[in-house]
Amino acid sequence: MSSPKQVIVSGAFDDIKARDLRFLEETAKLGDLTVLLWMDRAIQQLTGKAPKLPLAERFYFLNAVRYVSRVIQLGGQAAPDSLPEILGLCPDIWADIETARNSAREQFCRHNKITYRVFTANELKGFPEPAPMPFAPGRKKVVATGCYDWFHSGHVRFTEEASAYGDLYVCLGSDANVQLLKGEGHPLLTQEERRYVVGSIKYVKQALITTGSGWLDADPEIRRLQPDIYVVNEDGDKGGKRDYCEKLGIEYLVLKRTSAPGLAKRSSTDLRGF
Repeated sequence: MSSPKQVIVSGAFDDIKARDLRFLEETAKLGDLTVLLWMDRAIQQLTGKAPKLPLAERFYFLNAVRYVSRVIQLGGQAAPDSLPEILGLCPDIWADIETARNSAREQFCRHNKITYRVFTANELKGFPEPAPMPFAPGRKKVVATGCYDWFHSGHVRFTEEASAYGDLYVCLGSDANVQLLKGEGHPLLTQEERRYVVGSIKYVKQALITTGSGWLDADPEIRRLQPDIYVVNEDGDKGGKRDYCEKLGIEYLVLKRTSAPGLAKRSSTDLRGF
């Protein structure tokens, strides 16, 4: 049996959104995906401004994406139209998006006998529901709920910590219920897009859209899943969730809001500006 092809993606990946994840998902179907991540100074050199998020945070987020096999931080000067020589890395394919395509990259790939695969916008459209992660026998079921409208490293950290207690199912509020609870202008992203983003994180076994309403909108999903643990962060410890879990015999676990080691604390409100 032949080894999978080595596929390379190179870029800044600053403030990752659903379209970035769609690109990584489709690229990973070509083979074993390595992301070459540009340093802060390289982004400054290429764009004339510092990245929105620092290297450590971008590195942490990308490592949590289920489609990515490894992330390598690039040092030195920015060279966006070529791939560096890295020990043990023999790329078969350099994947790119249509808007970044240029003749210099095509020429580099031809010279080095690398396939240059460019994804069109049409190939990356839509937000398919991510398949559940593989089943882990003997693990408890853990459920978490929320909006997840502007997904950031703090959310990644929460899913990482929650998944330590068992297989994590994240139930996201429907568009109608998020608007009911948070008011006009919410959510920013559709329920399908939010589900896609959360489901793309390797700590999440499956992301689901709730079918109930109010603070306990996940009641239908929880009764179907029959989880052992309902986990929330300190901000989410409200809406009758504690009493609800007591009645159903579900362990209720409140996690402190913590950032991954070395990263700044993030909030959706700060990032989106309201």
